Amino acid sequence: MRGTFPLVFSVTSGKGGVGKTNISVNLAVCLARLGRRAVLLDADLGLANVDVLLGLSPPRNIFHLLNGEASLSDVLFPTPYGFSILPASSGIAELCNLSRGQKFELLDALDEMEGDIDCLIVDTGAGIGDNVLYFNQAVQRRLVVLTPEPTSLTDGYALIKSLKQNHAVEQFDVCINMSSDMKTARETFKRLYNACDHFLGGVSLDIVGIIPRDPEVRKAVVRQIPFTVENGQSPVAKAVLALAKTVSDWEVPTNQDGNIKIFWKKFLGLG
Repeated sequence: MRGTFPLVFSVTSGKGGVGKTNISVNLAVCLARLGRRAVLLDADLGLANVDVLLGLSPPRNIFHLLNGEASLSDVLFPTPYGFSILPASSGIAELCNLSRGQKFELLDALDEMEGDIDCLIVDTGAGIGDNVLYFNQAVQRRLVVLTPEPTSLTDGYALIKSLKQNHAVEQFDVCINMSSDMKTARETFKRLYNACDHFLGGVSLDIVGIIPRDPEVRKAVVRQIPFTVENGQSPVAKAVLALAKTVSDWEVPTNQDGNIKIFWKKFLGLG
């Protein structure tokens, strides 16, 4: 990963049930294997479940940090797989009660993380709710996860449309998950591309990952072990590793100061 500052990107979707959080977790595993210092932020604020997928029970979450009850080092929770998580809590809605001074204190605390990581992965919620749109505005790049199902395609388009028309976001990376074959995945991307090209002029879409359907993935979820750890030689694990290699080559945008504070300033309403 090039650049002095961390890359901050989201893993997002227009619809639940497409495997977004599973992709986030296993992408973090693979980035760590590639030598990247990664932190995964669980930004699905109402339904936080990154820790559940990993079979972990962090004693503190981001709410404790935002509320001044814990330091960043207290909340950052190392996993056995080489990356750390910033676990969330449904109580994060109380963020709006923080004073402006508390928000700046939070920025100072988070700034200490900047020189210690290569990437911050932001696992958003699904849909087009305020929190999902807010996080997707704040990050530098957006990885939109789809499946070949028509509802996933429709809802993915709705997310892209909302970000484009209401927030002037124009660049998206696309991952097709749970695909039965390469042809189906490419056809799914083509339908999305054509819809965006026809109705949303100026949107840039790149397909950066195709993840095959594998029944072992569900079993790994039940066992609370990342599927890239359970069987790193499986086709699905190799596909996520290929995605991680692509992500690790993404340039850190220079027009946003490359600073992790930019993300948090937007999130806190200070920038």
